[in-house]
Amino acid sequence: MTLVPSASAAAASGAEHIVEAVAYDAILLASFGGPEGQDDVIPFLRNVTRGRGIPDERLEEVAHHYRAFGGVSPINDQNRELKVALEAEIARRGIELPVYWGNRNWAPYLDEALQDAHAAGHDTLIAIGTSAYSSYSSCRQYREDFAEALQRTGLDGTVTIDKVRQFFDHPGFVEPFVEGVTGALREFEAGGLSAEQIHVLFSTHSIPSTDAARSGPASRGFGEGGAYAAQHLAVAEAVMAGEPSPWSLVYQSRSGPPTQPWLEPDINDAIAGLAGDGVRAVVIVPLGFVSDHMEVLWDLDTEALQTARENGLLATRVPTPGVHAAFVSGLLDLVLERRDGVPVAERPAVTSLGPWYDVCRPGCCENVRRGFSPAVAGVAP
Repeated sequence: MTLVPSASAAAASGAEHIVEAVAYDAILLASFGGPEGQDDVIPFLRNVTRGRGIPDERLEEVAHHYRAFGGVSPINDQNRELKVALEAEIARRGIELPVYWGNRNWAPYLDEALQDAHAAGHDTLIAIGTSAYSSYSSCRQYREDFAEALQRTGLDGTVTIDKVRQFFDHPGFVEPFVEGVTGALREFEAGGLSAEQIHVLFSTHSIPSTDAARSGPASRGFGEGGAYAAQHLAVAEAVMAGEPSPWSLVYQSRSGPPTQPWLEPDINDAIAGLAGDGVRAVVIVPLGFVSDHMEVLWDLDTEALQTARENGLLATRVPTPGVHAAFVSGLLDLVLERRDGVPVAERPAVTSLGPWYDVCRPGCCENVRRGFSPAVAGVAP
């Protein structure tokens, strides 16, 4: 019985974890996309906000972030680097799996990637989304975009797309953050600060509270912040294991109207609040991001670091995984986990929440405003 649209035969039944080997013939690397020049900025933002009726005047309020960097988001170059690094790791291990890269919101688009794969005879794809956590924008929206791209290209029924599990607690994703936090703490301590004077802020993209509550399967009972908040908290706790410095989870990059509740506290508010609590330094950890794209460069490296300076605090921002060897190797491990049907007990996870599902559960990560649209790699709706 087929419960999962456009899935491999092994995943079509909708089991939580697929422990049957699948002969994938290519990897689909899927990302958000970003403008690569000043003329691209508004058309790109129209793509991001399509269906919401936001006028260009309001989009220009966000565009200045990109315009400050010449209209170029670093994300496309970062994905080019990640693709090259992943291909090198594949070659190093003697594996034959080509990598096709497609974006949701800017060229190269997913449609092009699917058409190129099909033209080369590669119709059984395993996708890697460049987001680690469970929410509408970081998981389900990718799955919906895959479904839409299959329809637009006429490849639905010909090309199958499975997706690797959300990798928030895979060692390859977590290790770079552990290295960054440990290094930052030791550097501040070497400068004469005590552990108690250093506060670690784990930052991730804020999302509407209603969407957060619906992230992950409802049966898990994650509470107000849903799986999205629970996953970040669990990873932060793992990163801080053995470290006595205080830490907290904060949010950034809010874009909704003031009347709509989003996850809080905002990182800038949190920094201002710490200044009077005996804190001398903050370590900013971009825990929700895989690379140094615009939300990191602007919201953290520009705004948050400025807020720290204004409040008399020392501050540093640790690296994202980027093309860290452990991260790249871990992504390939996630692909091979599905290719080889690795038993669940043998799959690495650094928190008790994982290993996460191979096939997303029914009703997972609903967008409250839009409802459910067709999606691959998960049981409907």
